[in-house]
Amino acid sequence: MRERVVADLSRLPLHGLRSASVTWWGTLAFMLIEGTGFALVIAIYFYLMSLAPIWPLNAPPPDLLPGTLVTLILVISLIPNYLVSSWAEQQDLRKVRIGMVVMSALGVAPLIPRAFEFAALNVKWDTNAYGSVIWTLLGLHTTHIITDLVDTLVLAALVFTRHGRNPRRFGDVQDNCMYWNFVVAAWLPIYGCIYWIVRL
Repeated sequence: MRERVVADLSRLPLHGLRSASVTWWGTLAFMLIEGTGFALVIAIYFYLMSLAPIWPLNAPPPDLLPGTLVTLILVISLIPNYLVSSWAEQQDLRKVRIGMVVMSALGVAPLIPRAFEFAALNVKWDTNAYGSVIWTLLGLHTTHIITDLVDTLVLAALVFTRHGRNPRRFGDVQDNCMYWNFVVAAWLPIYGCIYWIVRL
């Protein structure tokens, strides 16, 4: 049986943006898996709370300041993150370079109050089940901030090299922006559990 050409695809772009990119789908799959992990730990938090006679267990509520500062920084970072994603869509390399530097700084910024946040929980991780679960929530989210920060720093370095002109890099920047949105969105219910549920 002879093969025949069905369509000439030679004029299609080599790389796509957003859902036209395979890595976009890979990033989405990672977010679903990691989001499930967060949901499971939050479910454990509520399960432990339902068993406890008082909540929090033998500890005062966490101090609000460090966690609230982290929350404000993360929410504010969504504005430049959206702009960087839009500039990547337009393939505006100069603006993307500026934006990646800004996002690198905003990736470091929440880690500063986060360093004080563990002490502000007012309980150690090995004191009781309450301490263990809130340290786990905070530790998991910190890991995600650091993971995205490393990715952002690598991409920021790449866009300042000859590789920055590769159209594929703009898709990578958009994927990075999408993952940062996930990091911010994942923090909001965790913030509610750690700082406000205990005050209700």
